[in-house]
Amino acid sequence: MGWPLPKISRWAKLLTFMKRRFVLIVLALLAIINGLVAVRLFTAHAAENDPDSGYTQIAVFAKALQLLRQDYVDDSKTSYHDLVYAAMKGMLASLDPHSQFMEPDDFREMQDDTRSRFNGLGIEVSGRNGVLTVVTPMEDTPAAKAGILAGDQILKINGTPTDRLELQQAVNLLRGKPGQKATLTILRPSTKEVKDYVLERAEVKVQSVKNVHLIDQELTGPFKVGYIRIVQFNEPTAEELAKALDDLQKRGMQALILDLRNNPGGLLNSAVDVCGQFLPPSTTVVSTQGRAASQEREYTTSVTAKERPRFPLGVLVNEGSASGAEIVSGALKDLKRAVLVGETTFGKGSVQNVLQLPDGSALRFTTAKYYTPGKQVIHGNGVTPNISVPMTAEQERALFVARNSDAKTEDEKTLIRSRDPQLLRAIDAIKGGMIYAQETVLKSEVKH
Repeated sequence: MGWPLPKISRWAKLLTFMKRRFVLIVLALLAIINGLVAVRLFTAHAAENDPDSGYTQIAVFAKALQLLRQDYVDDSKTSYHDLVYAAMKGMLASLDPHSQFMEPDDFREMQDDTRSRFNGLGIEVSGRNGVLTVVTPMEDTPAAKAGILAGDQILKINGTPTDRLELQQAVNLLRGKPGQKATLTILRPSTKEVKDYVLERAEVKVQSVKNVHLIDQELTGPFKVGYIRIVQFNEPTAEELAKALDDLQKRGMQALILDLRNNPGGLLNSAVDVCGQFLPPSTTVVSTQGRAASQEREYTTSVTAKERPRFPLGVLVNEGSASGAEIVSGALKDLKRAVLVGETTFGKGSVQNVLQLPDGSALRFTTAKYYTPGKQVIHGNGVTPNISVPMTAEQERALFVARNSDAKTEDEKTLIRSRDPQLLRAIDAIKGGMIYAQETVLKSEVKH
C-alpha cells in the first residue's frame, strides 16, 4: 500500500522549504563571517596606516568593556552605565582642568549656579598645577565667613586627599544639603600654614551686585565717587548693574570704582553686557580663537546699550578675579576706558562649551581661548593692572572678614585706610585724574 499522494506533496514542499531556509542561513553566516573578516582586515589595515584610527581605538575600548563585564570580580560595578560614565569622566579630565563630564544631577546644578542659587560651601575651585585651588570664596557663604581666601589649596575634603580626585568629584564632595558639615584641610601658600576648617553647608543665594554707594567724602574730597562691587556674573547681573548706576547718577556721581576682586567669573554674555554699561554700542570687548573656525568669534556690546557719561572709572582686581572678571577688566584696560588697580588676575581665560547628551548628562569641554581687544591671551597670563598694589595675607583676611561680618565694627573710611590699600590707591588715582582734568579745562578757558 502506497502513501497517499497529498501527503507526499506536503513532505516534498516542507523539505524544499527547509533546504531553502538552510541555504539562506548558510549564506547569512558566510556574509557575517566575511563582514567580520573584512572589518578585521580594515581595522588591521587602518591600524597599520593610521594608529589613531577611530575604528581601531573603538574596537580596543569595546574589548576592554567586554573583558571588564565578563571577568571583573565585583559585577555590581560593571554595568554599561557605570563603565561608560567612568570612561567619559576620565576622558574629559585628561584634557585640562576645566573640561569635565557632568552626570544629569551635576548638569542641573550647574544650570542652577548661573541662576544665582545652589547648595554648598560657596567655593569656586580649579585645578592649578595639579592642586585643587580656591579661585575665590563667594561672599556671604560658609567658606567666606570661615576666612578661606583665594589661592588657598585644598589638600583634603573630609579626609579624602584631593590629589586623587577629578575636579567634578571634588566639587561634588564640596556640595551637599544645607546643614551638613564638611572638613577641609587647607594649605595657605603665602604662610605655609596647614589648617582644618569645619564648615556647614547652606543654600547659597548669590547677590551679584553689592555695596552700591557713594564713598565717604573725607576720602574723595570735593568729588562724588561711586562704588559698586560685582561678586559674580550671572543672568541678572547686567540689569542689576544698570539700576545701580542709574541710582548713583541720580545722586550726582562723578566717577566710579568697580570692584571685581575675588569675582570668579560666570556667564560670558553677562560679562559682555556689563562692559556695555561703560563702552559705546557695538564695541568688541573680547574675541575667541580655537582649532575650529566656528570658534573664532568676536563679542560686542549691544547695539541698543544705553550710553552713559564717560565718567572716570577705576577697576579693582586681584588673584581671585577670574574668567568673566578678566574679560571685563581686560577690555576696559585695553580700550583705555578704566585704570586697573590691584594685582594680576587668576588667568582663567578659556572657553568651555556645554553640550547636553540624550540621557541628560553633558560634556563641558574647552574649545577656544579668550583674547582681549589688544589681542592679549588671558589664559595662563591673567590681566596685569596699570597700578600694582599688593596686599599681605593678613590684610586680605582682615578685609574679607570685615566684608562677611554680620556686625559693623568700624566706619568705611577707617576700614579703607587700615585694611584696603588697593581701594585707597584707586581713590587717589581717580582724584588725581579729575584734578588734572579740571586744571586742563581751566587753562583752556584762560587761553580763550
